[in-house]
Amino acid sequence: MPNLRDIQRRIGTVENTQKITSAMKMVSAAKLRRAQQAVEAARPYAKHMRATLEAVAAGETDAENPLLVPRATVRKLGVVVITSDRGLAGAFNNQVIKLANSLVARRESSGQAVSLYLLGRKVGDFFKKHRRGQITQRQVVGIQITYPQAAAVARQLAQAFEQEELDEVVVVFNEFVTTMTQRPTVHPLLPIVPAASAAGGEESGPPTPYTIEPNAQQLLATLAPKTLEVSLFQALLENQAGEHAARMTAMENATRNSEDLIESLTLQFNRARQAAITRELVEIVTGAQALE
Repeated sequence: MPNLRDIQRRIGTVENTQKITSAMKMVSAAKLRRAQQAVEAARPYAKHMRATLEAVAAGETDAENPLLVPRATVRKLGVVVITSDRGLAGAFNNQVIKLANSLVARRESSGQAVSLYLLGRKVGDFFKKHRRGQITQRQVVGIQITYPQAAAVARQLAQAFEQEELDEVVVVFNEFVTTMTQRPTVHPLLPIVPAASAAGGEESGPPTPYTIEPNAQQLLATLAPKTLEVSLFQALLENQAGEHAARMTAMENATRNSEDLIESLTLQFNRARQAAITRELVEIVTGAQALE
């Protein structure tokens, strides 16, 4: 049975840990508010960007762009996996890594060659151990998500797709749903298939509700890469918001558990002290009786 000093030392250690987890919870809560605002601002922009691209692509049958053309056979798949750089966020990173690893294994079993584009230290460390030869790009996300960061990766993906180094590209990330819920998601990036084409429609859509200058071809040449960049940027923002929410929840649970542990240790300490006092009283009484 541990002595009183050992129990006191352990209570102090748990109290110090509780202060750290409580502080981390408050920091994550502050970061979550900013990240959630960024996600809510990005979602409508990405939605309207894609809607504009679909309208132009469906209404202008003479205009083409290589990023919008699906391949007859997918032999080479690019998988972008997004996690956080740091841990202490519960199962946040593990659930995305598990989904991505399952996707890669499934596509490989169907004969496809898979190239990995890893954004985040956690996913980079995992696939470095398990699929080192398939990693095309590996980088940390950083504290602050920036649009140029997403645009640089998007340009690399677009170039690989146009040069037929990749036939399809998907992104795996945690979609931010609520503070308590982050959903692991697989989202297609390339080719950018308009809704009509994805539904199997072959006929051209209604005329484009825009006056295009100088022509639709040049507009698609700008709009298609921009849509890819915005889609990847939104995925990074979604994942970042989910990270802060998951870490806030994990630190809240850790703080609550430390409170329960402190109560248990305090009870153990009081019982041990009571037992020590009782033992000393028994020794005093026994000694007094021996002197009589």
